[in-house]
Amino acid sequence: MDFELSDDQRALQSAASVLLDDRCPTSRVRQVADENDGFDAELWAAMAEQGWLAVELSEDAGGLGLGLVETVVLCEQLGRHVAPVPFLGTVLAGRALVWAVADGEAEGGRALGGGSVDSWIERLSTGAAVGAMAWSRRPGAVTARSDGHGGWTLRGRSDLVVYGPVADVVVVEAEADGAPALFALAPGDSERPGPEPAMDRTRNVGWLTVADRPALRLGGPGRAGPLLDRAATAISAEMLGAADRVLEMTVDYAKNRVQFGRPIGGFQAVKHRCADMLVDVEGMRSSTYYAGWAVGADDAEAPSAASVAKVWSSDAARRVMASGLQVHGGIGFTWEHDLHLYLKRSQLDQMSFGDAGFHRERLAQILRPRAESGLPVL
Repeated sequence: MDFELSDDQRALQSAASVLLDDRCPTSRVRQVADENDGFDAELWAAMAEQGWLAVELSEDAGGLGLGLVETVVLCEQLGRHVAPVPFLGTVLAGRALVWAVADGEAEGGRALGGGSVDSWIERLSTGAAVGAMAWSRRPGAVTARSDGHGGWTLRGRSDLVVYGPVADVVVVEAEADGAPALFALAPGDSERPGPEPAMDRTRNVGWLTVADRPALRLGGPGRAGPLLDRAATAISAEMLGAADRVLEMTVDYAKNRVQFGRPIGGFQAVKHRCADMLVDVEGMRSSTYYAGWAVGADDAEAPSAASVAKVWSSDAARRVMASGLQVHGGIGFTWEHDLHLYLKRSQLDQMSFGDAGFHRERLAQILRPRAESGLPVL
């Protein structure tokens, strides 16, 4: 079996790298963080023009007709460049709406805020609207109540929502009748959460607080779980890209930083630390791309693959960032060095859509019935 990317996937990877190298140097990231609250509208428009936001939308609907592995490829490149754009939340919101129409949960012409579901799918896929996903580790943090006539209202507060302060459509996982379900909101300007101060200044975040707010139901547990799988896999790809870039920065620094008359990369302790970083990054790559395939193909192992990727990537990213700081020494702790951009983004990604502890518990719940029945867990 060939686990390498296909020629088309490598072409997509190369095109994404070229665009981001040109449009998203770290100097631009810093400027956007200072002036535009972590949203680069010019880069967003360029990505939309190349069809990134419609990567998984069918060709009949104007998309590229590709799959989750291609989304993972793009997320890895966005992580390498700490790109200040709401790509992941927009793609997740669009996918949830497409599923709702396909499943018959919501008709395409059903009203959602100031538009129809179909119009929101089109706007999200062209970059005309921004999407976000509100998810909570705590069961019941947001609850949904039916009015008995097909309408639903939401109450509670989710975990921090990345790009929640600028999102036009928010997909919310809420507890309905004791089980997770997906709902959609189209908040107006006055209903969006305010931006919260955060260490990661390359993106804006906010708490989604709802009090009996009407929402459109998109699906039940059969869709809530797969959407979490996609989110965990894609955010793992972002951490992979950031960790891979930090590894490159660290190795380059070790080759050029001279101490005691020789590059510090020649010292055994530094060599070992860089080697450990490489092992972590390649482990992240293997687990994340396997999860991308499994989740995209609706494989039976998809939930466990997604949680394994999130566990490994969260733990490994923390180790890679710590080692990068150690090798860089004092310069790595300064505001002027780019390392802190990757460190802080990685810290937020480690917590998003469930930290390593959450996904270990989830993985145990998935594998325990197999072990109890005498089946292999691998």
